[in-house]
Amino acid sequence: MTDRTNLPNLVPNLVLVRHGQSQWNLENRFTGWIDVPLTEQGVAEAHSAGQQIREAGIEFDAAWTSVLKRAIHTLWIILDEIDAPWLPVHRDWRLNERHYGGLQGLNKAETAAQHGDEQVHIWRRSYDLPPPPLNDDHADHPRFDRRYAQIAAERLPAAESLKLTLERVLPCWQSEIAPALQSGQRLLVAAHGNSIRAIVKHLESISDDEITQLNIPTGMPLAYTLDPDMNVLDRRYLAGEEAAAEAAAAVAAQGRAS
Repeated sequence: MTDRTNLPNLVPNLVLVRHGQSQWNLENRFTGWIDVPLTEQGVAEAHSAGQQIREAGIEFDAAWTSVLKRAIHTLWIILDEIDAPWLPVHRDWRLNERHYGGLQGLNKAETAAQHGDEQVHIWRRSYDLPPPPLNDDHADHPRFDRRYAQIAAERLPAAESLKLTLERVLPCWQSEIAPALQSGQRLLVAAHGNSIRAIVKHLESISDDEITQLNIPTGMPLAYTLDPDMNVLDRRYLAGEEAAAEAAAAVAAQGRAS
């Protein structure tokens, strides 16, 4: 990261926001591609994210989100808070959460009690080891969801590691989001813990080992200033690093048996 002392008045041109708390976040369940709503706390977190962006004076030219309603609704609330509901919004399935396969719907702590904290940590946070996949005929397989009807079946995951999530997210970044940034647009991305982790890993050149320790808190805007070559000039949580670290620690604790 470039020395900020020689770059006064850096203005963020990319803000990443993980959706507010969802119902299955509250219930400590693996969510993945299951389309669950925000909780009351999640709605409040989305409002807070929008307020932080507004108070920071950050403006956008367009927004990106996934095709899952917890991210979409978070984006709607933020756009309302910053008085910019008119912004162009791009929805892309490639920004979806990591697909947790056969773990989707299971309680994380109960799964850890059954399989051990280490195994659940591997499933949740390892870079290249996916959880057990869904069977092709499982009702929750994305090939049965009409929002993916135009996607070739072989491209739809039955389970993903973070590596596979990155391989899904990165083409969207390289073909759509990065060129928009390089053209001078200021972008807001409302997505998910693991799709944002994939973007952060790419932006900050985080190693495969280090990324397993990175947790993205819900509803906390992460602001970047990028140069035209996509180098990071500045990176900061608008709520402050201490608050973000505390919230991220709570995320990390979700998969423990006790």
